[in-house]
Amino acid sequence: KENLLNRFDELLGNKGYDENRFLQEVAMLLSKYSVNEEIVRLRTHIEAFTELLASTEPVGKRLDFLSQEMNREINTIGSKSILVEINQQVVSMKDSLENIREQVRNIE
Repeated sequence: KENLLNRFDELLGNKGYDENRFLQEVAMLLSKYSVNEEIVRLRTHIEAFTELLASTEPVGKRLDFLSQEMNREINTIGSKSILVEINQQVVSMKDSLENIREQVRNIE
């Protein structure tokens, strides 16, 4: 917090600002770019997918549905990310998921 406030002081000089308002804006921006919820949901979908793979029942449609949900979460992570490293991982996940989806289409 101190480093951020000091940097902001350097940028604004002596113009002054409302520190509480500044912190609210920072919190809002951080929540906008947070991908924690998407990661939790993606992990849940992966766990459900893995459990279905062990099933002896027909699971093709459910696996397809879960792969669509995983794709949505991955896309949201990519949309929110401002880091190149995360975007590279998103591309890799999308590629892997597309391969999985091709396999799922062959399962009853």
